[in-house]
Amino acid sequence: MANEPGNDQPQKMIRSALKPKQNNFFQIVLRRILRSNGGIIGGGYLISLIFAAAAAPLLSPYDPIKMSPTEALQSPSWEHLAGTDRLGRDIMTRILYGTRISLQMGVISVGIALLFGGLLGLIAGYFGGWIDNATMFLTNILLALPGILLALVILAALGPGLGNVMIAVGISTIPNYIRVVRGSVLSAKESDYIEAARAIGSTNTRIIFYHIAPNIMAPVIVLTTLGFATAVLIGASVSYLGLGASPPTPEWGVMVSEGRNHLQRAWWLSTMPGLAIMFTVIAYNLLGDSLRDALDPRLKT
Repeated sequence: MANEPGNDQPQKMIRSALKPKQNNFFQIVLRRILRSNGGIIGGGYLISLIFAAAAAPLLSPYDPIKMSPTEALQSPSWEHLAGTDRLGRDIMTRILYGTRISLQMGVISVGIALLFGGLLGLIAGYFGGWIDNATMFLTNILLALPGILLALVILAALGPGLGNVMIAVGISTIPNYIRVVRGSVLSAKESDYIEAARAIGSTNTRIIFYHIAPNIMAPVIVLTTLGFATAVLIGASVSYLGLGASPPTPEWGVMVSEGRNHLQRAWWLSTMPGLAIMFTVIAYNLLGDSLRDALDPRLKT
């Protein structure tokens, strides 16, 4: 009979198997990262960077915008650790405040790429057919263009400005997320637990967002970490070309651009913000590589 308590036992067993298990997965990943030199260096540097951005007014007594012509083009010293620019502004202070812009660039642009790219990848990979073909056709066209070139094309349509740069960088990296998420969905949707979800009458929406999405997060997390590095690099490059932040905004790409005409007699103008860009990108890549190794199912014990 339909009302007998034992008749729904098979469905209860299937639901129990589909229910996410509470385990120490994140603790295991964290321990693997802490065993990696790259993870410690990259993660430690980025934590320090976030702290420096938040505590910039406490770490430096100087104003990042206020000019002091009498202190122009001073070489690095104990008073000005990274020297001063042609307007007498402390470069280290400007780098610290510029960290806020670079972090904001990464968060917003990666958020845009992850939201739209992840959603399109989930839909294309799960439903397949003409949706998948159309999505991948457009994705392959966009992937044929270098990221910075695609960002410049988008900026040509949107116009210059820091906010538009974040949008352009985010849109230019959407194809990478579509490709990675779609490939993971194609593999995951053939799994037994997806068949079990269909058997108990789960809707497509529930299967996509409750069963598939949580199980493909490993490669997406790695791609997101590396995406921060790409966002910082492309954002600084676009600002260097004069299409992003504009003076006197303390943005790393702008600072490199301002010092390019003084390299022979004031090398620190471009070198110091350039080193900030380089170390930040390296730190993101080190952390991304460490996360990739930590999330690799072949390394799980």
